[in-house]
Amino acid sequence: MKWLIVGLGSIGQRHLRNLLTLGEKDILLYRTHLGTHSDDAFSAFPVETDLEAALAHQPDAVIIANPTAQHLKVAIPAAKAGCHLLLEKPLAEKLDKDVEQLEQVVSAAGVKTLVGFQFRFHPVLRQIKTLLSAGGLGRVYSFRVHWGEYLPDWHPWEDYRESYAARKELGGGVVNTLSHPLDYVRWLFGEVESLSAVTGHVSTLEMDVEDLAEITLQFRNGCVGSIHLDYYQRPPAHWIEINAEKGFARWEYDTGYARIYTTEDQQWKWIKPEEDFERNTLYLEELQHFIELITLGGESNCSLSDGIRALELTDAVHASAKLRQQILCHQHK
Repeated sequence: MKWLIVGLGSIGQRHLRNLLTLGEKDILLYRTHLGTHSDDAFSAFPVETDLEAALAHQPDAVIIANPTAQHLKVAIPAAKAGCHLLLEKPLAEKLDKDVEQLEQVVSAAGVKTLVGFQFRFHPVLRQIKTLLSAGGLGRVYSFRVHWGEYLPDWHPWEDYRESYAARKELGGGVVNTLSHPLDYVRWLFGEVESLSAVTGHVSTLEMDVEDLAEITLQFRNGCVGSIHLDYYQRPPAHWIEINAEKGFARWEYDTGYARIYTTEDQQWKWIKPEEDFERNTLYLEELQHFIELITLGGESNCSLSDGIRALELTDAVHASAKLRQQILCHQHK
């Protein structure tokens, strides 16, 4: 296959390395030279600085890993050119007519899409989803997600103030950047009926975006949950706790482990990933799934529609915080 990678920040470089690991060699890079990396780091690959010229190479698939606010400027013409799309999350800065246009173009072109919510590929979260789907914990009553990070420690090689995550014009902020839980709670528990949120910039970090979000969600099945996101926690922590009719589950990102209690067994059970599991395993499996989507067909593990639903939720969070009221979350048609 012929690949085009758009955006060579941390995640773009990860996808590049993983393509090579999976034996893919026909790789073209599209660079605007607005980032901090020099051309020397990518001298082994052909580079285009004009998108039309890059698409003229007729890539089979495009990995869109540039800043959030620039995603659709690439995704729409790439889909029109018949390219399959792996789009990093979130799809865009906000839900607007460009998102609708992308959906229309993707449908007309018949291209495959995968949105980069890689936690759907976590082996332990997958086992928890299987358990929930089988009714192993009964009806889920409530959950709590906590994800705190210290933004300056993310990319020690660059000034955090220059990163997309800290800049409003690039679609940054803790809600957009750490939007993974807004995807995986829907994946685990179903559609969200409404939500309310408080966001703000409460730390001494120098940025023009929010570094805190407290979100409360009500689901169509009656489940209620909350998500905490921040940019200032040291040491970082990411976990989810699930309270259900027939038990309790807690997963922690740091170890990858989950411990589960069921009222039937009345004891704790540990679920652990394989010994060789590491963070990059999520991205490798995501990329392998994308390749299989293109070559073998089948259903996307995180489709464009899933990405749009997550974007609707991030929009609702921002709207709720601004209006200081609960927002109804209508499923995208």
